[in-house]
Amino acid sequence: MTSRLAVLTSRWTGIVPVAALIVFALAWHRDLPWLAVAVVSAFLGGAVLAAVHHAEIIAHRVGEPYGSLVLAVAVTVIEVALIVTLVTTGAKGSESLARDTVFAAIMITCNGIVGVSLLAATRKGQVAHFNAEGTGAALATVGTVATLCLVLPTFTTGRSGPVFTPGQLGFAAVASLGLYLLFVGMQTVRHRDYFLPTRSDGSVASDDDHASPPSARAAWLSLGFLLIALAAVVGNAKNVSPSLEDAVDAAGMPQAVVGVTIALLILLPETIAAVRAARRKRVQISLNLAYGSAMASIGLTIPVIAISQIWLDGPLVLGLGSTELVLLSLTMITSVLTVVPGRATILQGGIHVAILGSFLFLAASP
Repeated sequence: MTSRLAVLTSRWTGIVPVAALIVFALAWHRDLPWLAVAVVSAFLGGAVLAAVHHAEIIAHRVGEPYGSLVLAVAVTVIEVALIVTLVTTGAKGSESLARDTVFAAIMITCNGIVGVSLLAATRKGQVAHFNAEGTGAALATVGTVATLCLVLPTFTTGRSGPVFTPGQLGFAAVASLGLYLLFVGMQTVRHRDYFLPTRSDGSVASDDDHASPPSARAAWLSLGFLLIALAAVVGNAKNVSPSLEDAVDAAGMPQAVVGVTIALLILLPETIAAVRAARRKRVQISLNLAYGSAMASIGLTIPVIAISQIWLDGPLVLGLGSTELVLLSLTMITSVLTVVPGRATILQGGIHVAILGSFLFLAASP
């Protein structure tokens, strides 16, 4: 029964990305009725789930913390590609789409993924344990790059409004990318042990209960399907984005809801992976995914958007408003209090989920 389920899963995750890519080609540059939008959205969601499946296979092959890094980068590639494709359309609200999506990714990862993972790990009254040194370093990097790229533009005076001058944007892009690469080097080379799952006594948890790693052939095959799935996600999201924008306008909600929706969609597979890890008492992997994605979202998105400004017209709005600044500050303060002890209870999980709920509510009803 188990082998049959594995075969069906393998077939499903191989067929869906190819089918989603075909759907993207058929729907490209067409005015889609709502039924077609629903079909495209279904294949888009299937491609997302297939992408995370293949990313997890690759992650299992290369081990931790490389596995979390692979998944975080894969998800961020989707995000960057979606933002660039939507910004280049020049649609309403596109000048602030990068800011809205990146900020939403920060709130979803640092509150949603962290909160739900802690709830999953402590659901039976247990205490979740993780390495405070590695997690604290990740959180500090997230806070720094978020401040450089999303907070400072609100207060700089080189240009009118919450925007950077070209020089300031270039500096923020280089600094955020440099910090991200420095963190990746620490995570994978110099202090890899800081990011491995731990037990309550601080020792590294073993992987004895895991299945054997997949073969190199299976990992390379998954890499190919992962690339196909990513292309399908980007293309189909591009196809349904006009309908999404029209729905937001019809509902009378702010254009920031488009960025939030994109971030929720992109981070869904990563959330699933993080919760699975937390249920296996590997909260460190969940936190690696959460903070690694938040960091990659800024460290990779802002440089790409900065380069795209060379051929794009119009301002790039990056500075956060007062409500967002309050939510970001609250997130950083509570995250520090969660991370520093190296252990957390169900209360910390509930607090982070409550902050995410506040963000989602205020995004739709500012």
